[in-house]
Amino acid sequence: MSGMDLDRAWDLHPQVSVRPEPFGALLYHFGTRRLSFLKDRRLLAVVQGLAHAPTARAACRAAGLGEDELPRYGRALAVLVRSSMVVGRTS
Repeated sequence: MSGMDLDRAWDLHPQVSVRPEPFGALLYHFGTRRLSFLKDRRLLAVVQGLAHAPTARAACRAAGLGEDELPRYGRALAVLVRSSMVVGRTS
């Protein structure tokens, strides 16, 4: 499973709701009725930071991730893209 393009701008899909939990978070997509679990609080920080960062890489760095962690988090974000929880920013 390959990662996503961390040098692109990404956002949560507008129909996705995020509910932080002690283990990470629940993401619910009202359009597809899909539920995703984030089992990592730092991944939650990345996902929440996407809207304010110019790129996914910048969101990862703002969440305190090191260069060696980017491939793993890129793969996790790619799963969220495939499930339509995260979408490319158009503007």
